[in-house]
Amino acid sequence: MKILKHSLFLFLILLTFSLSAQDTRYFEMRTYTAHEGKRAKLVSRFENHTLELFEKNGIENIAYFVPTDLSDYTITFILAYPDEDSRDILWEKFVNDPEWKKVHKDSEADGPLVANIEQTFMKIANDLSPEISKLSNKKKIFELRTYHLHPGKVEAINARFRDYTREIFSRYRMTNVMYWYTVEKDGKQPKLVYLLAHKNERWAKYAFSKFGEDADWNKVRAISEMDGPIVEKLDSKYLMTLPFSPMK
Repeated sequence: MKILKHSLFLFLILLTFSLSAQDTRYFEMRTYTAHEGKRAKLVSRFENHTLELFEKNGIENIAYFVPTDLSDYTITFILAYPDEDSRDILWEKFVNDPEWKKVHKDSEADGPLVANIEQTFMKIANDLSPEISKLSNKKKIFELRTYHLHPGKVEAINARFRDYTREIFSRYRMTNVMYWYTVEKDGKQPKLVYLLAHKNERWAKYAFSKFGEDADWNKVRAISEMDGPIVEKLDSKYLMTLPFSPMK
């Protein structure tokens, strides 16, 4: 009986530790398309005011990017909230902050800065995201990849990445950074969204070409798709961090 109680006690400790290790934050990715000639001013507003006001109002800054494509005048950034229920509360707190209202009004005296806003809500893919993203201080670019999945294929893509894909990425010096599943308000199936880091865009393309030729990958892909393809469509975008981004 004592051994049983001791075993149960250890199990509860391990279970508690496992649950506490889960990342329960609620993430929001926002992409702002700046009006023509306004992106520099928008970047300056983020750097000098917005990031600090987000933090003041309980919103965590994760990363700030611009595309490597110089003809693309968007800014993509990722925020985190303690949980899903706190998102709207904290966002309303931010937009109603008198300091933000003043900054917003002053910065748009010559016209609005943002022409369009896209937003995606996400939860961390705990099975896939590294516990600690060990990113070197060397110059790098990021690749934001979004997988639109065939119906009923979330578990299949999760298993394939968990057991094989991330490790094969690493063979070709692609760094796994963060993985999420989208939260679809209309009840649709979630998408897989993730960030990879590469030393440069040329290497990223070369690494993916080698990945596509990898014998282990082709074997895994064939076995995992015996019941049909998993990924319906893939979106990919190369990004570089802004100097003030927490993730670099």
